[in-house]
Amino acid sequence: MSVFTAHTAETAPAAARPTMAGVQRKLGRLPEAVARMAESPELLKGFLTANATFESTDLDPVEREVVVLTVATRNECHVCVAMHTATLTRQGVDPELVAALRDGAPLADPRLEALRRFTLAVLDHRGAVPDGELHAFLDAGWLPRHALDVVLGVGTYTISTFANRLTDAPLDPALAGYAWAPAA
Repeated sequence: MSVFTAHTAETAPAAARPTMAGVQRKLGRLPEAVARMAESPELLKGFLTANATFESTDLDPVEREVVVLTVATRNECHVCVAMHTATLTRQGVDPELVAALRDGAPLADPRLEALRRFTLAVLDHRGAVPDGELHAFLDAGWLPRHALDVVLGVGTYTISTFANRLTDAPLDPALAGYAWAPAA
């Protein structure tokens, strides 16, 4: 049993309530993960602020999702993988791309594969990416600013994946069709 509460507007700390209301308005529902993150209003607000900033980077929506799903699968966050699989599905992305991201497999698109591999390098080397891996990323057509955008995405989704795992956030019923579990 989790020690973390799935808060409602009535049980959440007062400082979390406006943020929760904003999520509810935007999504039409309050995800269980958000309800649990509300235990720390600062964590919830920090994640959502970082996420909004990440969404404003030079990476397009599919590129951002490559970063997110790479972090989510590496950190084994079943909630994040399901949620972002649903996002890509709604965007009409090729199911083979989605499947490869969920499986941690190489991507058919060389530029997106370079992005996925660079994201893994940022994670694996805790930011101290070896020159050869950085240059492979840049040689695939990415710019130095994109490398920093990846760092922002990794940081943002490290917050989310770690919080979801710590709070043992369950999968919302609306995402059941996108359920994921790490390979054994």
